[in-house]
Amino acid sequence: MIIQLRKAHLLLITQPDHAALAGRIMRAWTLGRLPDHPRREEILAATDHHDNGWQEEDTELHVNESGDPLDFVAVPPHVKQRIWRRAAGRWAARSPYVAALIAQHALTVHAPLAQDPSWGSFFRVMTRTRDELLARSGVTPEDLAADYPFVRTGDQLSLIFCNGWTAPLTGIGYKAILSGITLQITPDPFTGVRVPLEVTARSLPAARYGSAAGLRAAL
Repeated sequence: MIIQLRKAHLLLITQPDHAALAGRIMRAWTLGRLPDHPRREEILAATDHHDNGWQEEDTELHVNESGDPLDFVAVPPHVKQRIWRRAAGRWAARSPYVAALIAQHALTVHAPLAQDPSWGSFFRVMTRTRDELLARSGVTPEDLAADYPFVRTGDQLSLIFCNGWTAPLTGIGYKAILSGITLQITPDPFTGVRVPLEVTARSLPAARYGSAAGLRAAL
């Protein structure tokens, strides 16, 4: 769950809804020859569904010992680790390449923890999963390395908007900053077109809910 603090209220946004916004952003993206990319549909599907493994967590919800709601950053490591096998697994039969892109996303976003012993098993499993899926897909590792940044870009831009982050973010070939409710990206990846951004959010009082069950009831 993405949780944005707005004065005395919390805005709660599910991870699948954030991912769907990432996909809509990338459908309008024109840099890197994405519009006529030979694997465009697979790249967009991976962007649309890269966080589908969070569905169960967004349903159950999480709170800390004091009853404060926990977002996707603050949940315990074992929660972060278990969602990715679900996410890749849901696409493994339908499209091994989409699943491989999702597995690559898992490895990328958690890369700063690669030397943490408690994350060792996660990296071994997800690396093996990615490589097996990629072999089944017939796509080369070099092509995956070239395609994945599109997924990461959509994820980053949607996260800026959904979290209300105002610090500038520099990605691969672009710079983005949220100004009010406008996400400004340079160089312009949309050829002058203004892309509407919207995502479903639920508003709750910023309070302690005692338990995950209490938070679910309030939501």
